[in-house]
Amino acid sequence: MKIAFIGGGNMGRAMLSAILDRNLSTPGDITVSDVSAARLNHLEREFGVRTTGSNLEAIARAEIVVLAVKPQNLDEVLTELKGKLKPSQLVLSIVAGAGIDILRHRLGHDAVVRAMPNTPAQIGRGVTVWTATSQVSEKQRTQAAAVLGTMGREIYVVDEGYLDMATAVSGSGPAYLFLFMEALTSAAVDIGLPLDTARELVLEMVIGSAELARKSGGDLAGLRKMVTSPGGTTAAALDVLERGRFAGLLKNAVAAAYDKARELGG
Repeated sequence: MKIAFIGGGNMGRAMLSAILDRNLSTPGDITVSDVSAARLNHLEREFGVRTTGSNLEAIARAEIVVLAVKPQNLDEVLTELKGKLKPSQLVLSIVAGAGIDILRHRLGHDAVVRAMPNTPAQIGRGVTVWTATSQVSEKQRTQAAAVLGTMGREIYVVDEGYLDMATAVSGSGPAYLFLFMEALTSAAVDIGLPLDTARELVLEMVIGSAELARKSGGDLAGLRKMVTSPGGTTAAALDVLERGRFAGLLKNAVAAAYDKARELGG
């Protein structure tokens, strides 16, 4: 599979690494373009891929063109690539906030996949929600699913609107969880635990709880009740969270992220 990456930042590098780890492509069939010569040199040394400072040179031999630039740099890239893509090439965008109609219009190209990965993709444990235009062939959909699947789970949706919703949940979600973990670690230190011990306890608790939820297949409320004995320590803690409107605050946070995602998407 011949792939061009327009942008070699953190997410582009994560996808590149995962593709090579899963033997979906070879270093000789991957080309990366970026504005940073230092980043290109690093990627070439690390992975042995082809690199170039020219986006047009990067896409010349590619079956799949991955747009992995920062949102603020997208306009320039779309202007440069407009009219230069072959009808047989698939454009796969992981640029936050860039809707499919915008990509199609600005590129003058119809075969477009839009995907929303999250940061755990950097270690192959991410989840990516994606959709495609009707002009994307079955073969290209299979290729897109394979590429995105190298970073973890991939979930195809028909309605592009779900991507903005996914942005607010799984895309931004790791930050919500990291904030919770940060606050819980700080609270543990406040009651006397050493920082290293507190951090390890929080990390292992989160990992174990997520695995329990996955493997049990049960209702999350049921799992919460299983941990909560009437009049016990957990009940006392949850009472504080409920009085502080923890669930309501989280709903408001997700709604704010969703509104922002829709605003960025025009």
